[in-house]
Amino acid sequence: MLPIRDINPSRNFPVVNSTLIGINVVIFLVQMSMGSEANRFIYVYGLVPARYTISHVSSYFTPFQQIFSFLSFMFLHGGFLHLLGNMWSLYIFGDNVEDRLGPFRYLLFYLLCGLASGISHLALNLNSNIPTIGASGAIAGVMGAYLLLHPRSRILTLIPIIIFPWFVEIPAFFFIGIWFALQLLNAAGSQGAGGIAWWAHIGGFVFGIIFLKMALKVPSSGVSQKISPITTRKKTSRLQVIRPSGPPNDPNLYGTLVISAFEARSGSRKLVNIPWGYQKRLINVRVPAGIREGKILKLKSLGKLTPTGGRGDLLLKVTIK
Repeated sequence: MLPIRDINPSRNFPVVNSTLIGINVVIFLVQMSMGSEANRFIYVYGLVPARYTISHVSSYFTPFQQIFSFLSFMFLHGGFLHLLGNMWSLYIFGDNVEDRLGPFRYLLFYLLCGLASGISHLALNLNSNIPTIGASGAIAGVMGAYLLLHPRSRILTLIPIIIFPWFVEIPAFFFIGIWFALQLLNAAGSQGAGGIAWWAHIGGFVFGIIFLKMALKVPSSGVSQKISPITTRKKTSRLQVIRPSGPPNDPNLYGTLVISAFEARSGSRKLVNIPWGYQKRLINVRVPAGIREGKILKLKSLGKLTPTGGRGDLLLKVTIK
């Protein structure tokens, strides 16, 4: 299953989440520029359990390198697809968690999840000489937090069936629940072998839930309120999913289109995704400038099929957030 997006847009621009993505990309480019030295770089700054349990291995590293690798390992990646998968998941789930915690608490939360995932892996692979790298453990913690904050949010997911892509909206608790079950199954079957650090994912996820509950009890630093005028999104999501309905004897369908105050003043265009049987129709909707709360946008001939062969209209009520 490949998540495409969630239907729960954040109220503020995710400053920290976007910065984390940028840092990961920059460090990956640095890795790629190192050529034959990249493997040594990964061994020094990745998390290698044997460095902490086998004396003749640890003697090759300085105390700073031993400590710093608990942070640096979560910003390294083994390849483009590894980076892309992690950053895409962080992009989808991280903005809503940052929205709830605020930038300062979210940064601390993210780093603690990454640290906890690394310690979880180390504890269960004490003598492994294979570097563990990647943001997966920290992102697993973000997914655990998302599960608690938005369990019923829906995730638009691509499920490939042979060669045919199938797009379906899955509740977050179901999507993340399946993901976590797969981590447990893979961890149980790996028997400590090298490769993907399944226990780092599991540890990050579990501690993400714990850290979120702790973070919500910590008073906000007030940073979110101070930068809110800058970070508040001026526009709602361009793509919106609307499930219109209407009385049985009414040929028209009714739905709600959500826009921001800025879009109400300046006008906007939205792509409205409407379920239509087993398919989804994508409709371009123009929102005129100066529109007011409760105004009805009429989309002709997009309603129900009438007995005479015609169609009713689709009536979208404008809601300003």
